[in-house]
Amino acid sequence: MNNRLLSQPPGHVRIIGGRWRGRKLAVLAEQGLRPTSHRLRETLFNWLAPMLPGAAVLDCFAGSGALGIEALSRDASYLRLLEHNPLVAQQLGQVLQRLESQAATVLTVDSRDYLAQPADRRFNIVFLDPPFYQALPQALFIQLERYHWLAEEAWIYLETEADWLPATLPNHWYLHRETRSRQVAYRLYQRQPITAHPCNKGI
Repeated sequence: MNNRLLSQPPGHVRIIGGRWRGRKLAVLAEQGLRPTSHRLRETLFNWLAPMLPGAAVLDCFAGSGALGIEALSRDASYLRLLEHNPLVAQQLGQVLQRLESQAATVLTVDSRDYLAQPADRRFNIVFLDPPFYQALPQALFIQLERYHWLAEEAWIYLETEADWLPATLPNHWYLHRETRSRQVAYRLYQRQPITAHPCNKGI
């Protein structure tokens, strides 16, 4: 994940659960690359556990791939990783080869540009960890909806700087879970059919 708070990432992260439990994922020493912590991933995947089997997952700003690969380990059916840094994307491809996964694709793209085009499929779970302090989440929300990247009842996980607050949400999203540390806020949203929230006034 491409948070900008720490300059030196750990050398590896460990998959917490599923068929690859205990396997290590190498993390390159690239500036701005910091995987989501073990503790937070454990919490997040407890939240997502019922939704993972058979899910199509989109991991934007993928970085180490810790979130997307954890989802695949826990029986997601398909994973697409978006990473703009060619060296990091190459590393992700090598990790997936070692895991002998045929259900994942790595694309060397800027997530912002990639989402600004019509979707070729809809995703059940989307991970968003954009660079901090660039006011990106609001634009990403709009792109996900406008270009039809989300399944009808998709789940959207977002990491931001701790003091970030959404100006508005799509009117059929609601906040399912939220936690924060001193530096980072973690939110899980659920998308519902538009008719489920007729009184909401959002994007």
